[in-house]
Amino acid sequence: MGRGLQAGIARLSALALVLAVVGLLPWLSGRDPALALLRARSAEQEPTEEALRAIREEHGLGEGPAALLGGWFTGLLRGDLGTSWVSGGPVLPGVLDAMAVSLALMGAAFAVALAVAALVCAPVLVRGARGTLRPGGSGSGALAAMLAALPEFLVGVVLMVALAVWLGWLPPYGWRGPEHMVLPALAMGVPAGGLLGRLAADALPAVFAERWAGLWAASGCSPARIAGAALRRAVPALVPQLGMVAVGLTGGAVAVETVFSVPGIGRTAIGAAEARDLPLLQGSVLALVLLGAAAGTAAQALRALLLGPGLRDAALALPPPPSAPPGPLRRAVPVVCAAVLVAATAWGLTRDALTVDTGLRLAGPSWAHPLGTDAVGRDVLARVGHGAVSTIGTAALVCLLSLLIALVVGFRPTLAAGASEAANAVPPVIAAILVAAATGPGQAGALAAVALVSWPPLAAHAAALVQETRAAAYLSAQRAFGATPVWILTRHTLPAVIGPLSRHAVLRLPGIALALASLGFLGLGAQPPSAEWGLSLSESLPYVERAPSAVLAPAGMLMMLAAFAVSLSTLADVPRTVSRARPPGDRAAA
Repeated sequence: MGRGLQAGIARLSALALVLAVVGLLPWLSGRDPALALLRARSAEQEPTEEALRAIREEHGLGEGPAALLGGWFTGLLRGDLGTSWVSGGPVLPGVLDAMAVSLALMGAAFAVALAVAALVCAPVLVRGARGTLRPGGSGSGALAAMLAALPEFLVGVVLMVALAVWLGWLPPYGWRGPEHMVLPALAMGVPAGGLLGRLAADALPAVFAERWAGLWAASGCSPARIAGAALRRAVPALVPQLGMVAVGLTGGAVAVETVFSVPGIGRTAIGAAEARDLPLLQGSVLALVLLGAAAGTAAQALRALLLGPGLRDAALALPPPPSAPPGPLRRAVPVVCAAVLVAATAWGLTRDALTVDTGLRLAGPSWAHPLGTDAVGRDVLARVGHGAVSTIGTAALVCLLSLLIALVVGFRPTLAAGASEAANAVPPVIAAILVAAATGPGQAGALAAVALVSWPPLAAHAAALVQETRAAAYLSAQRAFGATPVWILTRHTLPAVIGPLSRHAVLRLPGIALALASLGFLGLGAQPPSAEWGLSLSESLPYVERAPSAVLAPAGMLMMLAAFAVSLSTLADVPRTVSRARPPGDRAAA
């Protein structure tokens, strides 16, 4: 079975699984759907048996999960997404209206992403076309990596504070004209553009190192022509990432639309989850998932078109450029970020994070409260310190669970590859919405949602390590000498896999913490009075004009965490890229 066919089957399986979960939301919630519908319509009406029986008969909620799923799919094929439990109107028109808003916003964000990517990779492209690109130089800069690591909701908050509150250039909320699209499009497009630009800039040095580039330059071709040819050579390998960026935009739309009060499909899904309006939630999540799946399929089709019939099944992967050892400044960045995070956390932990003093609400920084107070008079510095324990501690638990699952699944390469493809189709926020609909919002649900999409990349890495270790010649000799499979597993395979996989899991910890913070910001994660950074940011955002320090403190900690993640991962990549450039004998000696 070809790799493309396997990936297609994995995506279809993931889509079918998500659709089944969406269709079964009323049953998976663990509560009586009739009672949930009654509460959604009126929280004061008495839930008598007669009223519940009438609701079950009206909506067909008294049947089992198979009949419920079948009825939902039947309605879906007819173009009927059901009736809203809150408004009593049909779901489909509302979903289509919200989708129109989200598509317009995503289109503007994608244009911003392409512009940012062009700015990031333009210096590399110019130097490469002129033949002045330093061998072993880094294609992308730290700024691009930092932009790629920032979650959209955090970029949106910073842009709102800077451009709307302080400078007053743009409106902070709403959706009434083109000017209201600027900040949300920037919030979604800048991280996506940083990712695309970083990937393109890192791929271009390998393209310019190929023999044809030198031959074209020696033949007198203009730098512009060489640059155009290099872009055409690099684009097919990067097109799949366009699909990933589009999937990321669907997840980012949920947070950004919430930040800027945009009436799109993401905000509709969050509102439906909070109101327990399951039919509207089903329609909204279905629209988000299908939009992401369509974007991924379109990216694969575009890649096949660019490659042509002869290379359609080829990987056409570009070799990674050899990286030069980082300088002292780059080595100092993670140390400085870690020192700031530890110092702020330690200082905040010595203070009381729960005492409410309404007389000091929204107070500015002072000696008594170095970072001011929040909307109910709690010390912001204390909230920052205690929030670090909640945010990073939960992320560490997710990393540990992901590592254990990856170790088990990694010994089944086909399953690991399929799981990775499936996880690519579901952003963490979509998984969190589904989990919250089934179990209710909370830190446990956020942990489960992030873990669901965090272990497949580790499993794919584990599968690659297992295959590489099993193919080693010394293991063949061990088998020939009569070594048992258990001996080989415990003495050779596991030690070779656990080390690199554990380092990979640790490198993913800051990103997982940022994902958990985004869910807390959306109200799907930790609940009050928790000091989790995302929740603290969400609680203070409505008062950003009166107390910007209450917003900037958790936002600054999250940005520091993102910078730490980027710098640490960059340093960790250097030994691997340098080792690839060594002769086989040197690598074995190392």
